[in-house]
Order: sequence, then C-alpha cells, then structure tokens
Amino acid sequence: MAPRVDNRLADTPMVPVECGQCGARVLARKSSWQQTSVQWNAEAVARCPELGSPVLRGPFLPGCSRMSEFIREAALAGRIPVPAEVPAETANS
Repeated sequence: MAPRVDNRLADTPMVPVECGQCGARVLARKSSWQQTSVQWNAEAVARCPELGSPVLRGPFLPGCSRMSEFIREAALAGRIPVPAEVPAETANS
C-alpha cells in the first residue's frame, strides 16, 4: 500500500495575517478551531514587541497573544479557512 499523500497545505494553505498592533506579517493556517500553525519570519519577529525581546530568541517562539487574537478574528471572518471537523469514527478509516 502506498503512503498517504499529505495534502494539508493544498486543502488549507498558509494565509498572510497582519497584526493590527505592530504590523508584523505572518503566515497562518487552521487545521481545526483548536489547532493553528504560524510561520514567523525574522522581520515579523523584529516588529513584534512580545517576540522581539533578545531574551525570547531561540529555536522555539512562545507565540504572541496579540497575533493569536488577529488570527482568531481572521478565521471568524472567513479570511482563514477552517476545515470542517471530521468525526472520529471516519477519521481513521
């Protein structure tokens, strides 16, 4: 049996989102209402007051509460697609 092709980015691509507070632009996608993927670039990190601190720099960013809210608002407004939930009994089929 061939491995399943991962088409998540084709189904729900990364969408640009801009923070209304600092102007940082990230790419975001929603796999569900509970799961969000965010790609930060160096310019966005530098613009963000929450992430721009040298203390927070490292391989893992803790996230920005303001950006999280703008991403949530974009999803609620339909600018970021949120896939319909798949019932558990059919998700493993």
